[in-house]
Amino acid sequence: MEVYRLAQARYAKDLTGKGAAAKGARWNSPGVELLYTAQNRSLAMAEIAVHFTLATLPDDYRMITLKVPDTIPYQRLSEADLPANWKDFPHPPATQKVGNEFVRQNQYAVLFIPSAVTQGEYNVLLNPHHRDFAQIKICNIEKFPFDKRIFT
Repeated sequence: MEVYRLAQARYAKDLTGKGAAAKGARWNSPGVELLYTAQNRSLAMAEIAVHFTLATLPDDYRMITLKVPDTIPYQRLSEADLPANWKDFPHPPATQKVGNEFVRQNQYAVLFIPSAVTQGEYNVLLNPHHRDFAQIKICNIEKFPFDKRIFT
């Protein structure tokens, strides 16, 4: 399967999860390394776009396509598996516990988790410390200009 990630050019090849660990995010606390990807390009874009305005949008984004071998086992959570307030903004600490446990347990390299931005779609969290993570490879990096109409 392919998953997608949007990142600024200087981080396009960085699959360490250190960026998410620097400040934490919806599914991880600061210090917990986790790589955020999406099932499709449009969700990857939406997940980034909600954090910017037209004036603050960097112009050097890259769409990174990652190949996740179909032989890698994964975990899938549904909305019923998540805390009642999982979609809240700012995100509650309870959601970070979900991702922290995924990394701590280290049973899977891949976690499908519902998107708080686009109902019915899934983000794909990758655990860079799992033994299967080494099989996940970048297969394409391309410039990704945001359509300015998204921000008007």
